[in-house]
Amino acid sequence: MRMFARFFAFLFAAGAIVFIVAAVGVGAAVYTFSKDLPDHTQLKDYEPPVMTRVHAADGSVVAEYAHERRLYIPANAIPKLVKEAFISAEDKNFYTHNGIDPEGMLRAVKVLVEGNKRMQGASTITQQVAKNFLLTPERSMERKIQEALLSVRIEQTYSKEKILELYLNKINLGLGSYGIAAAALNYFDKSVQELTLAEAAYLAGLPKAPNNYNPWRNHDAAVDRRNYVLNRMMENGYVSRADGEAAKAEPLVVNPRSVSANSFAAGYFVEEVRRELYDRYGDRKLYEGGLSVRTTLDPKMQLMARKALVDGLVRFDEAHGYRGPYKQINIGGDWGPALAEVPPLGDVTPWRLAVVLDVSDSGLRVGLQPAREKSGEVARAREIATLSADNARFLRKKLRQAFTVGDVIFVEPIDGRPGQVRLRQIPEISGAIVAMDPFTGRVFAMVGGFSFDQSVFNRATQAQRQPGSSFKPFVYATALDNGYTPSSVLQDEPIEIAQPDGSVWRPENFESGHYGSHTLRYGIEHSKNLMTVRLARDIGMPLIAETARRFGIYDNMAPLLSMSLGAGETTVIRMVSAYSMLANGGKQIKATLIDRIQDRWGHTIYRHDERECLGCDADRFSPDNEPKLVDKSEQVLDPLTAYQITSIMEGVIQRGTGVSLKELGRHLAGKTGTTNEAKDLWFIGYSPDLAVGVFLGYDKPRSMGDSAQAATYAAPIFRDFMKMALANKPDAPFRVPPGIKLISVDPKSGARASGQGSILEAFKPGTAPPDSYEGGGGQRNDAPANDNQVGGGTGGLY
Repeated sequence: MRMFARFFAFLFAAGAIVFIVAAVGVGAAVYTFSKDLPDHTQLKDYEPPVMTRVHAADGSVVAEYAHERRLYIPANAIPKLVKEAFISAEDKNFYTHNGIDPEGMLRAVKVLVEGNKRMQGASTITQQVAKNFLLTPERSMERKIQEALLSVRIEQTYSKEKILELYLNKINLGLGSYGIAAAALNYFDKSVQELTLAEAAYLAGLPKAPNNYNPWRNHDAAVDRRNYVLNRMMENGYVSRADGEAAKAEPLVVNPRSVSANSFAAGYFVEEVRRELYDRYGDRKLYEGGLSVRTTLDPKMQLMARKALVDGLVRFDEAHGYRGPYKQINIGGDWGPALAEVPPLGDVTPWRLAVVLDVSDSGLRVGLQPAREKSGEVARAREIATLSADNARFLRKKLRQAFTVGDVIFVEPIDGRPGQVRLRQIPEISGAIVAMDPFTGRVFAMVGGFSFDQSVFNRATQAQRQPGSSFKPFVYATALDNGYTPSSVLQDEPIEIAQPDGSVWRPENFESGHYGSHTLRYGIEHSKNLMTVRLARDIGMPLIAETARRFGIYDNMAPLLSMSLGAGETTVIRMVSAYSMLANGGKQIKATLIDRIQDRWGHTIYRHDERECLGCDADRFSPDNEPKLVDKSEQVLDPLTAYQITSIMEGVIQRGTGVSLKELGRHLAGKTGTTNEAKDLWFIGYSPDLAVGVFLGYDKPRSMGDSAQAATYAAPIFRDFMKMALANKPDAPFRVPPGIKLISVDPKSGARASGQGSILEAFKPGTAPPDSYEGGGGQRNDAPANDNQVGGGTGGLY
């Protein structure tokens, strides 16, 4: 008995020693691996990279920017069903363990003992949080121990719901989606709250290997993985057997969300917004900061602007004939894959690429570019269409002379005639259109070229072009602000200007001859260069340069007389902003594409409207204490002068170079602009509440032809846009400011008149023409006699 007692005592002592040694070893290991562990408390202030979303004025999403497409969503906003799906797929004991799964750890050790150097094992959700947030992706025994130690600490510090929130917002779920909220949108175009049981189970199966369960390339494997998760959910009691089996029977239908500026023809607009955000906040905040950007974009008006500009560019281009195929391909065998490789332009819909398969005297047989499946494979279906000679009228050649088999061309389906198309081509000419609120500077629509997919260069904001005669209203506004009236008379006669280099500049009117004396109104209505130069010489170019600066047309205009005819360079958006100030009564505005920017927490960090609102924070409102907006905008032009110029530019449309717009039957003001050799064509104008500018020109400036005029090509684009944009709005006259006196005058002489042919002219107080003139009807000229009278003055210029 003593022998047995001593033996058991020995075993107990030996066991104790082994236990102590093991405990010391474990303690030493824990101490060793704990020394360099990252601080797990940093998870408390974790701000994950979140994508920036850009919204149109109506709230629709037009663009997203992110390195990782993620929308952060708190745990209390994630449906219980979604949580249960991920727990069943990844960690069924999540709510009961302390951060590590002993069974999983033993499995990992077993694999290592068996000689497999690649570590594996069932990591808990907590361990995945530790790995993804705090550790490197290295796979080793040391890293596994660190992961386990961190998991225990995380469990001691944070609630299960917080850990689950971190996990569900961090994981990569494929298709560039990080986190459950982004994945729900990108796979099913749904919010997390709208996911069905089958959809939630599919997403829960993705963290293991998203690429292995791609719904298009590996559809069967994806379904199997989804059903595996559904089985686990049934076993864990999260869903009933009946509901689970019904979900397994559902087909896996993935409906990826497509967020594209092309949906609104807004590529140029959105890229301009992106550049501004980048300049304002930098790369990291743009792509990871989770900004919410509310833009000024009006989607409907943007589509109208795109259509009007494209139609105008095509109209000009087709008038100059067909230039040849877009590309040439070898169509031996199946022509589909070869045509599918030609990059399409995604923003020229409904135009499509096609390849010529057969040419005859009466028409072409063409193959339409096949679509690509979501898996990336070229669709098997082959569409054939017919292009008749009648639908290629701008060709100017016989079909056999113009086309060969293998030519890649653009075609457009003909409505109501299935299988028939018309010939199209990408215009060489380019241009831009901008539509703006003249009172706030909010840009409703901007198109910077024919196709953003073809060229990202924005002709509305980046192209520096000569405004030509569209600058003249600012010359005349300066004159009206310095003693002239709309009825002041100037000589429309040849003039010679000595240049500093000794040469002589002899400006000319667009139309030769027809000289004489005319009113200021006539000078703008008929865009008379000689009158404009004489006027600029009389009032002095320094005053005109100051006007141009105040209106933001030029930053520092050279005070040369040629600049009075628009010889400088500016941009479309600057010119539209300047015309907006004429429309709003001379108040300075700043063009903007962004209304408001909020950070990831919903705090407003930028707002375009800087007006102070008095009384907006009142508890209740009544007629006696209505909120008031305080507009502190600078007055850059006398409101009376602004109205006079507006009235004169109404005459441009009623009797002058913009008479083609008269058919709209609306109160509109505007001005054409054609530069030397017709290298730039402009029309800028406005209604009482909408300012619009149109520009046409080649990217490398060259003449558009001897017959090209702004009235022929730019004004019709303005007309087409305004017809659509104002279709459902009542016509209204321009607002007449207090102090203006409307007097009936003869438009030719400017003298008081009545009856047929007379017009109402706007005069400032004390400047109206007299009732009659002495001198037996001699030629009236109330323009200043010399520069000393007004050239050095400031008049009404603020």
